[in-house]
Order: sequence, then structure tokens, then C-alpha cells
Amino acid sequence: MDKIKVLIVDDHAIMRDGIKALLNVHDDIEIVGEASEGKEAIDKTQILNPDVVIMDIAMPMMDGLEATRRILKKNPKVKIIILSQYDDKKYILASIKAGSAGYLPKRALGMELVSAIRALHQGGSYLYPTAANAIIEGFLNQSEEDDPYELLTNREREVLKLIADGFTSRVIADKLCISLKTVLSHRAKVMEKLDFHNRTELIKFAMRKGLVQAET
Repeated sequence: MDKIKVLIVDDHAIMRDGIKALLNVHDDIEIVGEASEGKEAIDKTQILNPDVVIMDIAMPMMDGLEATRRILKKNPKVKIIILSQYDDKKYILASIKAGSAGYLPKRALGMELVSAIRALHQGGSYLYPTAANAIIEGFLNQSEEDDPYELLTNREREVLKLIADGFTSRVIADKLCISLKTVLSHRAKVMEKLDFHNRTELIKFAMRKGLVQAET
């Protein structure tokens, strides 16, 4: 039987030793290495090719979230469990967004970690109950206010649609009976609120919102 290769990443040696002691008694798990900070974790993942990485969040040099993003960019097949002292929604959601497939608070060490490793290796995910609750709460609390389009005023939406329709700023000014300077001001605010940097991005956004139709 092939063993599950695990890399342990934590800046505290005593924590790494504790995890090793916990995992070494399981015949289906093999600890292939350890790292004390994010950059080292990236390098060792490339060299050791683990199946699962147990990743701490708070570390010097490079934190676990950034290391997670970089590891998965290079090797998306690696499964990462975030193991953290933090147990609040902010860190849980940030971990999931970074690409981790599992999240456990350090106080949950024990068979929870073993179960998480096995679940990830089998292609699943693993969230500690408090983490699962945070994800559900975050989803239920989503609203239209999360949509950047809702930040636009009615006039800014008009300008956005006309830009997407292909009209120049001068023509938009004439159509709306406002000055060119005002149009440019509205355009700048639209770009800022939507975090876009060119007209192409605006057009694509307008098409996604159904403000204009794609040419066929």
C-alpha cells in the first residue's frame, strides 16, 4: 500500500515534533520532511513532492497563506491543510480562498488531523465544524451589497453602459447633456469602484451584467 506523503510546516519545532509523534503511529502516513517558514515550504514541496502539506498560518518571512497560493500555483495537485491557532471566520475564509482543502485549529490535533489527511488524499476536503460554520455563514450573509455594481450611482451606470456601447466620452457628454469633464469624472469613478484599468474590462463587465449584448 502506498503511503500518504506528508510535509509539516510550522515555525515552532515543538509543534512539528508533536505532529510527527502523532502521525508516526499510523502505517499509512509517511512524513517526508518539515519546514519552518513559507519559502522553505515552497522549496521542499518542489523537491519532496508530498501528497499533503500541513501548513501553519503565522510564520516569519512568508506566512502560510502566501505559501499556500505559491505552492498550488506550481503544483495544483498538492493538498494543503491549514493548521492554525486562529479559529475565527476571517482566517478560515482567507485560507479557503488561498486554495487550502482543509482547515483545523491547533486545539483539534489528534484523530481530526489524521482524518483530514486521509480525506484530502482521497480527493475530498476537510473542515473542522467551526470552519464549516464560518463558510456557511459567509455564504448566507452574501448580498447584493457585495456586488461592486451596486456601488455605482444611476448616472455612473448610464456612463458605463454608454462606454460599453462604444460611444466616446464626447458623444456621451452630448447624449447626457453634461460636460466632457463630468463624463471623465464619472468614468474615473466607475473604474475606481469596479477596480478596472481599461475600457475592455468595462465592456466585459457590462456584458456579464447584461447591460450590452455580445456581438454574434
